[in-house]
Amino acid sequence: MLRRLGAFFLDIIEVLVFAIGIFFFVYLLIMRPHKIKGSSMSPTYLDSEFLLTEKVSYYLRKPKRGDIVVFKPPVSDDEYIKRIVALPGETVLINNGKFYINGTPLKESYINPDVYTSGGTYLKEGTQKTIPEGNYLTVGDNRDHSFDSRSWGPITKKDIAGRAWIIYWPPQKVGVVKAVDY
Repeated sequence: MLRRLGAFFLDIIEVLVFAIGIFFFVYLLIMRPHKIKGSSMSPTYLDSEFLLTEKVSYYLRKPKRGDIVVFKPPVSDDEYIKRIVALPGETVLINNGKFYINGTPLKESYINPDVYTSGGTYLKEGTQKTIPEGNYLTVGDNRDHSFDSRSWGPITKKDIAGRAWIIYWPPQKVGVVKAVDY
C-alpha cells in the first residue's frame, strides 16, 4: 500500500514538473499575455482588454509597418503597446497633422480620418527624420493620448518583446489581430 501511494505521488510530481516546464517554455519563448493599460491604442484596443503576443515571427522576418508590438521604451521599465509606422532607413515627417513616409502620406485606415497627429520632442512637426538601421518608429492609434516615439525616438528590434497576435478578452472581441495593408 505504501509503495502504491509513493508511486502515485511520484507520478503527480512528474506531471507537475512537465506541465511547469511546458508553461515556462511557452511563456518565455513563444507567447505571453498582455493587458492594455490606458487609452493610447483606442479605438483599436481599449483599456483592460487582453491579448496574446507571439515572439516567434521576428526570428523569421523583420517587423513590418502596421505591426502592433509590445516593447520596453527607452524612457520606462514598463512595457508599452504601439503600432510600427516607420521602418529602418525611411524618412518620416509629420506635416499638417499627418505622417509622411519617404514623402508619401501614410494611409492609416485604423484611425479616424479627423485625427490630428502632432509632433513631439523627438519628431517635431515639419522636421524630417531618417530612422536609423535596426530601429522602428512606434506610435499609439489615439495620438492625443499616446506617449510614443514622437517624444522619445525609435526603438530597436531587440526592445520588442512580441507582436500582438490574438485578442482574448473581452469575449465579443476574441480573434486574431488583423494585419494592416499599406
